[in-house]
Amino acid sequence: MSFDHLNATVSALKNGLTSLPLGSAIDNAETWQQQLLQSGEPGLKDIAREIGNLQSLLSGGLLSARSIGNSLTILGSQTSQASAQAPAELKKPLTKLADLLRQRGSDLLAHAEKSK
Repeated sequence: MSFDHLNATVSALKNGLTSLPLGSAIDNAETWQQQLLQSGEPGLKDIAREIGNLQSLLSGGLLSARSIGNSLTILGSQTSQASAQAPAELKKPLTKLADLLRQRGSDLLAHAEKSK
């Protein structure tokens, strides 16, 4: 797992979902998915599968705040679980990533509720 890529992802999420162009978000997700699939770790493969789901949601044309929010929330929970097994130098940035994924997911879910 690339420390620089992890920090770049955290930084992008800190700035909010709308600050990241859709194409960049899809490319970033693709990079993460490949790294996680190549890890051979079962828990990381679960995260890779959810990233694949998120990629489908982002590239499917009609963007659903509810579906994307749910996916981000799931990814946040999975990342939090993975951070517990991570090397010491990755724990803090992975925990931050998990928190940001859950926060952005919750934000989208709240937006979807208001838009009903």
